[in-house]
Amino acid sequence: MFQSVQAIKRGTASHSGEISMAPLIDMVFILLIFFLVTTSFVSDTGIEVERATAATAVPLSSDAMRVSITASGGIYLEGQLVELNMLQGKIQGFLSQHPNGSIVVIPDKNTVSGRLVEVMDIAKIVGTRDIAVATE
Repeated sequence: MFQSVQAIKRGTASHSGEISMAPLIDMVFILLIFFLVTTSFVSDTGIEVERATAATAVPLSSDAMRVSITASGGIYLEGQLVELNMLQGKIQGFLSQHPNGSIVVIPDKNTVSGRLVEVMDIAKIVGTRDIAVATE
């Protein structure tokens, strides 16, 4: 790699200081594919709610049904507005496909607690084993 001073003076120095970029490009593509494959994209319900904070929160399950409750009391299931009486059928359909599935209720911080209890009651009546309330 280092050339002697005499070789430079004689003009016989080699100019092979180029670096092959092919292995570097291959490595970048492999890393890119690795990160794309290992990244999980879990989308929330698509409804903006201001979640309450909790000191004892645990991460959400990725196979859970998410039910959002807005501050005004609107109930959203997977981003679609649903009525309270329709919620029971939707949860039953979900549980028939996912027998061990869980329900995650995502209430706004200013949601009336009565609405939260109504949603949780419907989930419990249908036979949901695990019901969780999402927080920050």
